[in-house]
Amino acid sequence: MPGKLHNRHSSSRCNLRFVILAAAPAVAVVFILFICSVYFSSVRPSVTYSVQTERSFVASLEHFLTHKAPKLSSHVIDDTVRGESDHLARKLDDLVFERENRLLNEDPVGFPVKVYVYKMPKKFTYDLLWLFHNTYKETSNLTSNGSPVHRLIEQHSIDYWLWAELIAPESERRLKSVVRVHKQQDADIFYVPFFTTISFFLLEKQQCKALYREALKWITDQPAWKRSEGRDHVFPIHHPWSFKSVRKFVKNAIWLLPDLDSTGNWYKPGQVSLEKDLILPYVPNVDLCDAKCLSENSPKRTTLLFFRGRLKRNAGGKVRAKLGAELSSAKDVIITEGTAGDEGKLAAQKGMRRSLFCLCPAGDTPSSARLFDAIVSGCIPVVVSDELELPFEGLLDYRKIAVIVSSGDATQPGWLVNHLRSLSPSHIKGLQKNVAKYSRHFLYSSPAQPLGPEDLTWRMIAGKVVSMKLHTRRSQRMVKGSRSICRCDCWQPNSTVSNPLTRVLS
Repeated sequence: MPGKLHNRHSSSRCNLRFVILAAAPAVAVVFILFICSVYFSSVRPSVTYSVQTERSFVASLEHFLTHKAPKLSSHVIDDTVRGESDHLARKLDDLVFERENRLLNEDPVGFPVKVYVYKMPKKFTYDLLWLFHNTYKETSNLTSNGSPVHRLIEQHSIDYWLWAELIAPESERRLKSVVRVHKQQDADIFYVPFFTTISFFLLEKQQCKALYREALKWITDQPAWKRSEGRDHVFPIHHPWSFKSVRKFVKNAIWLLPDLDSTGNWYKPGQVSLEKDLILPYVPNVDLCDAKCLSENSPKRTTLLFFRGRLKRNAGGKVRAKLGAELSSAKDVIITEGTAGDEGKLAAQKGMRRSLFCLCPAGDTPSSARLFDAIVSGCIPVVVSDELELPFEGLLDYRKIAVIVSSGDATQPGWLVNHLRSLSPSHIKGLQKNVAKYSRHFLYSSPAQPLGPEDLTWRMIAGKVVSMKLHTRRSQRMVKGSRSICRCDCWQPNSTVSNPLTRVLS
C-alpha cells in the first residue's frame, strides 16, 4: 500500500508536470499580452509624440484653424471676468495669498511656470488669424520699404506659436517648463493672446488703434491686472511698431520683444528693460539645414563672408552701407543687395549654406532676422550691432557660436576680413559645431519642442517670477505719493566696446 500510494503520487506529480509544461506557452502568451496591454495603455497619452513637427507658420496655422480651433473654442472652461469689478481683485489677492502661503515650505520657485491664458473675445484672436489666413497670398501688399507684409507677420509670429502651444490639449504638449491653469489664483503668469502684429499690418490705421484701445480696456478691467498693475502679465509685442499707441499704459507688464533698442527710436525711456522684459528670436526666413545638409554643404563653403539684404537702413542700421562699401571688393566675400519674395529667400539660403561666415549687421532696430537665418543655415554669424540684446542670453552663450565685433572695428579698412582669416581652424570648427547644436533653440514649431524657443521662453520667465512678485507686493504696500520708487534706470545698453571707462580714465 505505501508503495502503491507512492507510485500514485508520483504519477500525479508527473501528470501535473505535464499539464504545467503543456500550459506554459499559453500562460506565457497571456502574460505577455497582459504586460503589453498595461504598457501601451500607460503610454497612450504620449502617442501624439509621433505627430510630424510643423515649422511653417502658414501650414501650422491652416491646420490649427481648420482642425483644432473649433474644438478648443467650444470646450475651454475658465474663470475670465467679463466686466469691471474692484472687489474681485481683492478677492483674487486673498486667494493668491492662501496658495502661496501653502507653497512657501514646499516649492515656491521653479518649474513648471503656471500660466493662465485669458479667453479674450474672438476679435482679438481667432478673427485676426482668419484675416491673415484669408489674405496672406496677396503678396503685392508691401510696406513702404518694399517688404511683403505677410512675410513680416510670419517673421514676428511668436504670438501664434506661444498661444497655440499653451492652449493645445495636454496630451499633445511636450514642454515640462510650463503648465496651463484654469483658475486665476493658481497662476504665476497671465498670458494675453492678442495678435498685435497682424492687427497693425492688416487693419486700417484708425481701426487698428480702436482695437488696441478695446484690448487695453478689456485687459485692465481684469481683477488680476488690477491686483498687480499688470506686472505678472505677458504681452507679445514682437514687432516694434505694434501696440505702439497704448504701450505706455502697459509698461509694467512683461513684453516679448525682438530687442530693446536703447536709442529711443522704438521704445520710450522706462518702457522696456532686461529686468522685466524678454528678447525672443525672429522666426527664420530660411529653411533648416539639418545634419545631412550640413554634411553635404561642408566642402561647398568656399565663401569667406556672405551678406544678402538691404544695405540702406535707418538708425543703427546705417552701418550696413559702410560695411557694404568696405567689403564689396574684398576677396572671397559676397555682399549683394537683396530682394524680397521666394527668389530672394532661395538666393539667401543658397549663399548662407555655401559660406563660412555670415554678416549680421543691425537693421532699422539693433536686431535682424538674418542672425537666426545664419544659425539655422550652419553659417557662423558675424554680429555687428553695438546695441544688440540677444534672446535667452541667460541660458545661451553666444560667444560659442558667433563672432561679435564693434561697428567701429568692422568698418575700418581691411580689419574685418583680416580678423576672420586670423581665426584658427580649430576655433572655427568649434563655432560650427556649436552653431549646429544651437539651431534647435530658434525653430518655432507645432507641437513645440523641448529646448525650442517656446520652451526657453518659459524657462527665462521662470527666472523673473520672484522679482515680479517682489514689485507687485511692494507696490501694494507703498504709501501713495512716496518718492521711494523702485525703478530700473540703472540698466545700461549692451556695448561691444572693450572698456567703456577708458575715455574717462584717460
